[in-house]
Amino acid sequence: MERIGFDNQKYIELQSAHIRERISQFGNKLYLELGGKLFDDFHASRVLPGFEPDSKIRMLRSMADKAEIVIAINARDIEKNKVRGDLGIRYDDDVLRLIDAFRGIGLYVGSVVITQYAGQFNADKFRQRLITMGIPVYLHYPIPGYPNDISLVVSDEGYGRNEYIETTRPLVIVTAPGPGSGKLATCLSQLYHEHKRGISAGYAKFETFPIWNLPLKHPVNLAYEAATADLNDVNMIDPFHLDAYGTMAVNYNRDVEAFPLLSTIFEKIMGTCPYKSPTDMGVNMAGYCIIDDEACRAASREEIVRRYYETVCNRMQCAVSEEAVYKTELIMKQAGVSTADRPVVAAALAKAEATGKPASALELPDGTIVTGKTTSLLGASSAMLLNALKVLAGIDDSVNLLSPSVIEPIQRLKTVHLGNHNPRLHTDETLVALAVCAASDENAAHALGQLARLKTMNCHSSVRLSAVDVNVLKKLGIRLTCEPVYEIKKLLH
Repeated sequence: MERIGFDNQKYIELQSAHIRERISQFGNKLYLELGGKLFDDFHASRVLPGFEPDSKIRMLRSMADKAEIVIAINARDIEKNKVRGDLGIRYDDDVLRLIDAFRGIGLYVGSVVITQYAGQFNADKFRQRLITMGIPVYLHYPIPGYPNDISLVVSDEGYGRNEYIETTRPLVIVTAPGPGSGKLATCLSQLYHEHKRGISAGYAKFETFPIWNLPLKHPVNLAYEAATADLNDVNMIDPFHLDAYGTMAVNYNRDVEAFPLLSTIFEKIMGTCPYKSPTDMGVNMAGYCIIDDEACRAASREEIVRRYYETVCNRMQCAVSEEAVYKTELIMKQAGVSTADRPVVAAALAKAEATGKPASALELPDGTIVTGKTTSLLGASSAMLLNALKVLAGIDDSVNLLSPSVIEPIQRLKTVHLGNHNPRLHTDETLVALAVCAASDENAAHALGQLARLKTMNCHSSVRLSAVDVNVLKKLGIRLTCEPVYEIKKLLH
């Protein structure tokens, strides 16, 4: 059982109360820029054990009567068919996914704003698609010299040229499919229009990391740097906060660098800047909900090693730079960890060396390491899963959970009818076979019933796994790392 370090219920209550307080500060109208993942913040759940991946959504649901959502998408991203790396879908399709997801839990989506619009063909097609679906769409335009030419930016030819987004509720949450979508610019443009109309409104930012009231080199904050190594984000002491209040707060370089400019824009729009520091703009209360600091430190150190493996594997595909790898290596040194601190790594590599084939290892809650080797029937990850389920179910290792009469037709289907060269069962095929066997075999049924217990367990593979295996392990909640090595020497993987 994972050691809990974070009070999730306290977080939801404290966070919603703080946002309500910020709404009242600005005359009952707040534009809240919401960064990070809403429905599936697995990074936060890993480094803050006890944090539920959908905590932000649950918090927003508690304010559903006051909130509406505006989704921003950059026209340039639509034009070049930009894809979300974690989901593998285009940004424009993700807008529709987000709308469905928000509506599905009772949150009101007011509109979509297409930012940086300059007549792009695909942006026009997407706009028409949304209109046909009955979704209000607004256009925001490029501003020459943005954001440095403040006289132009904060004028009728700058923000004033953007279409005014009609909103009806006190809390307007501005979110997006990914970074660079124009969330902040959308909020500032709306502030300009609201104040031109004599409506008092304010802005705040909601991001979980870095956690401002934890030390700069706290493992939780270091884990955030490791997670954003490809973006070159750097945690730092907020000098504006230190100067204004005499207390240290942690922020990151982009917000600190942008604050003087942002402060000037606020002054020009509102007459005065309501904040003394970039930290002031945030509403994150996560730091107040840590109930076991050492549990969070330990979880974050594990996450830093996991992020290192993710970065080196991404480097193989040129998805990140060599500098990102160097940065994660430096962060590991700062956190005092190495790959040796992840026991499944040594176990998987030892099994691979002993068998001469790819191997996987998984750590059970009591510290027991279960391994899996590559055979003619099963891939290493499939074997590892079955072995782990046997241990959890108390089934002897000599028992076969899968009947040959079930495995053989699957292999024939793969090789004869679907043209695959590899007859071994992937993890998804293995679980389907186990489910079939469970209908008539008590041991298989008992093993299948242990699947939920695999959640949060650490796993390592001696080679990079197929997308199928990665996705299955992810869905099971298993925390996977892989060696930056391919099983076979092909140019296309």
